[in-house]
Amino acid sequence: MKITTKMSQPLGALVLMATIATVVFAQAPPPPPSYPPQAQAPPPSFPPQELDRLVQRIALYPDPLLAQIFAAATFPDQIQDAAQWADQHHYLTGDALASAISADHLPWDPSVQALLPFPSVLDMMASDMGWTQELGNAFLAQQPDVMDAVQRLRHQAWNYGCLRTNPQIIVNNGPYIEILPANPAFIVLPYYNPLVVFAPPRPGFVVGGAIGFSFGVTIGPAFRPWGWGVNRFAWDSHAVFINNARWDRTWANRRTYVHPYADVRRYAPAARAPESHALRARTERERTAARSGRAREEEHR
Repeated sequence: MKITTKMSQPLGALVLMATIATVVFAQAPPPPPSYPPQAQAPPPSFPPQELDRLVQRIALYPDPLLAQIFAAATFPDQIQDAAQWADQHHYLTGDALASAISADHLPWDPSVQALLPFPSVLDMMASDMGWTQELGNAFLAQQPDVMDAVQRLRHQAWNYGCLRTNPQIIVNNGPYIEILPANPAFIVLPYYNPLVVFAPPRPGFVVGGAIGFSFGVTIGPAFRPWGWGVNRFAWDSHAVFINNARWDRTWANRRTYVHPYADVRRYAPAARAPESHALRARTERERTAARSGRAREEEHR
């Protein structure tokens, strides 16, 4: 006797779907390997000409200020808020400004806070966030190459006669060019056109006037906790020292590295204290004066 077993239609459909799924799964490529968060993106790579472009607008800044800018640029997400705070508190100086920075429990990295006395510098960085982020990424990934780019441009400015010691800065020429403030407590912001100072002078052009030094900021002992007075470059070993400690934040450890600032407390955004100072944003005239390298024009009396 012949016995025939007939599979029900719903059950047959389920078996067929399971078979297809098994075949598809077997043919699917394996999932990509997982990496630690800090290894998800490869480090950027900038050729020398791109590094020259990135640093040309700040290459002739005094070493202490340049070091602070490099460090702060590695926190681009904090720059715009810091620029706004600096703009609104620009009328505070010296001890009053240092006290305000501490009292407001600001949540930004101390390297960013170090630039609060320089609203024009933070304004420059906040106004061109693409440049700021590239600069920070380059410094994280290629610190020695970034420092070499600064030296290339400084030597060009020296060779063309634009960069020399004057009453505001001391220029130490040699294998590596240092630019130091003549008065360590007064940091001058040079104003120059990169297309002029890093190129052969035109006939009849007075190279001595290619860089302006009429705008500066007084930085006293109250700002020592943020590294002022003990930040510098060791150009020969490609090292940067902030707050008298080597800056070792890199692309690989950027999410975990914490630079030592013994006397600067770090606050979470939620711990920010209520604002206790008047907010007096600079006028456009004041901002324009700073951007063009003119002496500070204070309109709030």
